[in-house]
Amino acid sequence: MSDSKNKAIDEQTSYRIGARVTWVGLWSNLLLVFLKIFGGILGRSGALVTDGVHSASDLVSDAIVLVSLKISRRKADSDHPYGHGKFETFATMLVGMLLVLAGVIFFIDGMEKTWGAFHGRPLPRPEYLALVIALISIIIKEIIYRYTRFWGERIKSAAVVANAWHHRSDALSSIATLVGIAGAMFMGSHFRVLDPIAAMLIAVYIIIVGLKIVRPAISELLETSLPSATVESMMKVILSSGGVLECNRFLSRRNGHRCIIDMSIKVNPHISVVEGHDIATRVESALKRNFGRDMIVNIHVEPIDKHQYLSRYEMSKS
Repeated sequence: MSDSKNKAIDEQTSYRIGARVTWVGLWSNLLLVFLKIFGGILGRSGALVTDGVHSASDLVSDAIVLVSLKISRRKADSDHPYGHGKFETFATMLVGMLLVLAGVIFFIDGMEKTWGAFHGRPLPRPEYLALVIALISIIIKEIIYRYTRFWGERIKSAAVVANAWHHRSDALSSIATLVGIAGAMFMGSHFRVLDPIAAMLIAVYIIIVGLKIVRPAISELLETSLPSATVESMMKVILSSGGVLECNRFLSRRNGHRCIIDMSIKVNPHISVVEGHDIATRVESALKRNFGRDMIVNIHVEPIDKHQYLSRYEMSKS
């Protein structure tokens, strides 16, 4: 990981960017809720009304992200000595669960409409107004998705990135709506069933995306270790920092957007306390330089066994 990617955005700036991006999405969602629901009613498209309800669920996720960003950026205190990053993780899990719930609801709704259509229940022919609003929704939500995901990855906010995928799911549901409306308008009454069938397919995708968001959030809340590849890279940095003879205990976890590391390193038993402290400082600086300036590193320094040290010393001389 390059230093240029790590330097840059401090906590306060990160919060301001995340909040601004989420507010943009919130106001866009509010506009689309009214357009879809009233446009669906006037344009005789039940699919568009349902799509409007999906946009309303985006408003809930926007509110969750705004609150979590505010709380997670608070400084550590006596009750939360490692900071408030888990609030963001919890919000990420909630957004993912909302996606799964929305997907299940859309799938059931599409299944009921498809069943009814194949058993003679007529589906209404939508108007052009519904078609135009569905197209506008796709364009707006895809733009908001790309904008939100870019800045979410830039500030390393899992909650903002999860919210971006919520925007993308809304765009995809609008595509299903567009296909259904167009089929119902231009292909005759027998093809109006395309609307609920397409909605079911998109619902499955929404559920999969939601589960992909929920899984790592739950792992983090359960204090799962960092990926093995990341741990191996960190160990290489530690052992190449100079003065570290062994790293005999290494514990890792995530807390929101930052990593927390607890480790024990073994050093030359004949050096002073000051020299041991300097080695620990060097290790901490190297880790932050390579893996993120805001990570928390706790290092316990202990002397290596004298016989083991002498054995190594003799081997190095030979």
